[in-house]
Amino acid sequence: MEPLSLPAKLDSLEKLGSYVVRATAEAKLAAKAAYGLRLAVDEIATNIVTHGHEEAGISGVVTVSVALTDDSLTVVLEDGGLPFDPLSHRLPAEDDLNLPLEERAIGGLGIFLVLKSVDAFRYERAHDVNRNIFVMNRTPNGAA
Repeated sequence: MEPLSLPAKLDSLEKLGSYVVRATAEAKLAAKAAYGLRLAVDEIATNIVTHGHEEAGISGVVTVSVALTDDSLTVVLEDGGLPFDPLSHRLPAEDDLNLPLEERAIGGLGIFLVLKSVDAFRYERAHDVNRNIFVMNRTPNGAA
C-alpha cells in the first residue's frame, strides 16, 4: 500500500482508520488483532492531532504507512508536531484501573490500551519528525 498523508486534523482520523483496516485485511489479521491495531493507531493519532498539532497551533500532516512481511504487519505514523514519546509517561497502576472513572488520575489510559492492543510499539524522533511504530505479528492462515 502506498503511504497516505492527511492534514493533522480530527476530520482526518476516519480516513486514517480506513487505511489501517485495509492493511489489516490485506495482512489477513484475525478480527481481534485487527481491532486492537486499529484501536492503538486511532489512540495515538488522536493524541498527535489534538496535543501535537491543534492545541500547539501547529498545522501539518500525519503520514501513515505500512510494511507487510510474512511474519508481521507494521504501521508507522509520522508527524512534525510537538515531540511526544508516549512511552515516557507513567502508565496507570493496577489499583488505578480498579477505581471508578471519576476517581482515576487523568492521562495514561490511552497509552496503556495501545501497549495492550499491539504486539510491539516503539517511538522515535529524528529530524523533527515523530515516528510511532506499531507491530502486529501475523499467524498462519489468519488464526487467532
